[in-house]
Amino acid sequence: MRLRLNTKTGARVHGQMKLARLLESPESELERRVVALESGALFGRLLESGVVTRQIPEHMRFANRRFAGRALRTSSEGLPELIDGTGDLAKLISSIGQADFTAVFLGDDGHADAQRAKLCGITVNDARRLRQFVDKLYVQQEFEAPAPQAMKDPTFSALAGISIEDGKPVLGFFHREIWDRRYLINDERRRDLALDLPSRDAKKAEQLLRELEFIDQRKTTLYRVLEAVLETQADYLVSGAAERRVPLTQKALSDRLGISPSVLNRLIANKSVELPWGLEASLSVFVPSRKSLLRDQLHDLALARPELSDEGLRAAIREQHGVELSRRSITQYRKELGVGSLHRRKS
Repeated sequence: MRLRLNTKTGARVHGQMKLARLLESPESELERRVVALESGALFGRLLESGVVTRQIPEHMRFANRRFAGRALRTSSEGLPELIDGTGDLAKLISSIGQADFTAVFLGDDGHADAQRAKLCGITVNDARRLRQFVDKLYVQQEFEAPAPQAMKDPTFSALAGISIEDGKPVLGFFHREIWDRRYLINDERRRDLALDLPSRDAKKAEQLLRELEFIDQRKTTLYRVLEAVLETQADYLVSGAAERRVPLTQKALSDRLGISPSVLNRLIANKSVELPWGLEASLSVFVPSRKSLLRDQLHDLALARPELSDEGLRAAIREQHGVELSRRSITQYRKELGVGSLHRRKS
């Protein structure tokens, strides 16, 4: 009995570890895995026997990434300039146009700032700001690289693009091989096939079926998360105004969806989406705590009014947002954001 219990416990732990890896896996890696699974002879037999049926989800949309070949650095998570569609940099990128911005600032052509300015019809100072912005946010991505060590910086895996249609945010997924199907498993035929196959083949079939179930579980949970955050943060996405985000903690979202907080954390930790104004942001942007919202407000205020001391910033936050923060908190948030002191901002 002890041996049977240990075997069951070991199988359960192994299954949980496999699901955890699937939750955290980048979309490109999962897409390669799905293609490999479906190209195998065993998967074909499961289809022929009716154990597995592929179902096309209704109303699923697909899109192309604007910045294909580039990945968003994890160090840019929550960066205010990234998530503010009404901000100066977002408007500047929009005025240049996606094609020119991609070619001139995301390409590997080695243009000088003066050349970029001339090609895009902007000032050299604006070209410098955009180049520094891109250098801070994006890193060249080698989609065909066999191993992740080619990537110097940890990066986010882009899931989908968000566009606005009829005044509402809608999703368009990037990886069709992952999102254009669901796996339906017939348990009765699953049992029959297990009896017909040699024990070794039956074990392999069961392992494959469990992996398909995990993949479907990952997709279903992630889709529910995306739907929930789009509904909650619709006003922010439609307006582009970062200050219109509402607090939504991971604990509150996991309770709302009836999933474990650890599952949610693993699922969104390294995932990003493309915002309606073209830039990408991590999913954590949609589940901001009260503290992270205050930090972003402080960031914008410090840059907009460089003449304010920490005490002046404290008074302005109280006046504009009705929040009372200590001077120590202001100093700490400013340092966490990499915003210089009064002397540095004015110099």
